[in-house]
Amino acid sequence: MDTIQSIEKAFEFARFQNRAALMPYFTIGYPDLLTSLAIVQAIAESGADLIELGIPFSDPLADGPTIQHSTQVALQNGVTLETCLRFVEQLRQKGVTIPLLLMGYYNPIFSYGEERFVQLASGNGAQGVIIPDLPPEEAGELRRACERVGLAMVHLVAPTTPQQRIRFIAERSRGFLYVVSVTGVTGARQSLPPQLLDFIQEVRSVTSLPLALGFGVSTPEQAATYGHYVDGVIVGSALIDVVRRSEHPLQEAAAFIQAMHKALENGRSL
Repeated sequence: MDTIQSIEKAFEFARFQNRAALMPYFTIGYPDLLTSLAIVQAIAESGADLIELGIPFSDPLADGPTIQHSTQVALQNGVTLETCLRFVEQLRQKGVTIPLLLMGYYNPIFSYGEERFVQLASGNGAQGVIIPDLPPEEAGELRRACERVGLAMVHLVAPTTPQQRIRFIAERSRGFLYVVSVTGVTGARQSLPPQLLDFIQEVRSVTSLPLALGFGVSTPEQAATYGHYVDGVIVGSALIDVVRRSEHPLQEAAAFIQAMHKALENGRSL
C-alpha cells in the first residue's frame, strides 16, 4: 500500500465530494484492546477518510482529561508501543484500507528505536506518524528514517506560531499539516476561538499542503462550519466521550462518525 500518496488521495477524494476529509482519533487499547480494534474498524466503515491511532503514554502533555483518561486505561490494560504496531497490522488483516497514522509522544519511540519503529510501522501498514512533542528542528533523524520508507511525518502548528515558523514547519511536514485550533490541550469544546478563521487563512497563505483542523472540534455543527475552510477535520475527545458514556460503544461510535460525515457533506452544500 502506498504511504504518503494514500494520504493525498484521501484528501483528494473528499475534495472531489466537495467536503473536508473526516479524520477521527482513537486511543489504542481503550476501553480494552479488542473493543478498540472493533471500534476503529467500525469507524473506518462509517465514513472516516483517515484515522489517527493514539499510542498510550504516561505523560501526554498535549492532551486534555478525556484522552489522558483513555491512555491511562490503555496503559493499565498493558498496551505498549509493540502492541500498537501489531494493532495496525491487525486492522489491515481485517480489511481496513483507509490511511492510518500513529499519533504519540517521542519518548517511547526513542526508547524503542527510531529506525525499528519506522520500519515496523510502515511494514505493518501505517501511512504516517504524528509526534506532538517533537519539534521539527530535532526531528531530522526520524524524518530521514520516515522518508526512506515513504512514511508521512506530520507536524503541527498552533495559533501562537509565527508566520515565518509556520512556513518552516510546513516545509518539513508531509501528507498534511495539523492545524491546532486553540492555545491549549485536546478536548471537546462548546465553541472555538473567533480568531481561528484568520489563523487558518494565515496558514493557508504559506503552504499548499492540505490543512487538517484538530483540538476542540466536537459536534457535527462545528465540523460543518469549519469544514468550509480546511481540508480535513479531526475529532478525538468527543468520540472517546461517546464510547465512555455508551453501553453500546461500537454502535454509538459508528453513529457519531456517520453524523460527522453527513455534516461535512451538508456543510459544503449550503
